[in-house]
Amino acid sequence: MRGSSCELLLDPQAELRKRRLLELARPKKQRPARRTCRQRVWFYATSLFAMTAVSAGSSLLFLVPLYVDPAISTLAADFTPQPVTCVTARRDDRRGINNCTWSSCREGCTSDMYSCTHIFVSYHAHNLTLDSPSSSDFTEEAVLLVNIKGCGYPPEVRCADFNALYGEEGARFPCYYSRQNRTIVMTSYDRDKQVEVIINYFAIPFVVTLVTSVVLCVMHCDCRNTAPPRSFRRHARVEDASDYSISTRVDRIAASQQDLSRPL
Repeated sequence: MRGSSCELLLDPQAELRKRRLLELARPKKQRPARRTCRQRVWFYATSLFAMTAVSAGSSLLFLVPLYVDPAISTLAADFTPQPVTCVTARRDDRRGINNCTWSSCREGCTSDMYSCTHIFVSYHAHNLTLDSPSSSDFTEEAVLLVNIKGCGYPPEVRCADFNALYGEEGARFPCYYSRQNRTIVMTSYDRDKQVEVIINYFAIPFVVTLVTSVVLCVMHCDCRNTAPPRSFRRHARVEDASDYSISTRVDRIAASQQDLSRPL
């Protein structure tokens, strides 16, 4: 009885020791080292500059075709700064993709046109009042466009109002003609506004992208032009192996024997 009771007491102790040994044998999880304050600032600064660079660079993909390109084209057309008098000569409403290669006003600049409105006007190259010019004072027909591209997006461009206001034959209104191509006429033109669009939608995002990219390069790349460290290597003395060759030794032995065989 005493032996069986001792065995019962030893078994739980052995199991306990076995569990402790297994726990000690398990690999302990190493806790990650805590970042210092400088490392945290460095990480958040890198994230901020990276997100700013990506956002500004991505915005250029949308701003350039929608705003910057029309503004540059408008400045390149060199519209007259002073308005002249325009009179609507005729209006053509057409349908079909082959008949609508252009439109005086179109909402949306990427979709295909299946219906379009062509508005033709006559204007005088000098600044006249709306009531003074006669029919003989006007030049040949020109194309009236809502902007240099002839398209846009609401609320800036509303083609229903534009066609109703300027598409009525005989309507008189101030307009601006292009001095590079006199067959193009627009109802509104502001050179300072076009320059402002280029600065706000191209210059500022481009500068922000460039500056943040340079800052990231300086933070994470060694841009200093330093010479590589010199490596001092000891040149091992290379001995002539021919002095220890077998043929050389034989020649030397033969020469010594000839010296000994000579008569004194």
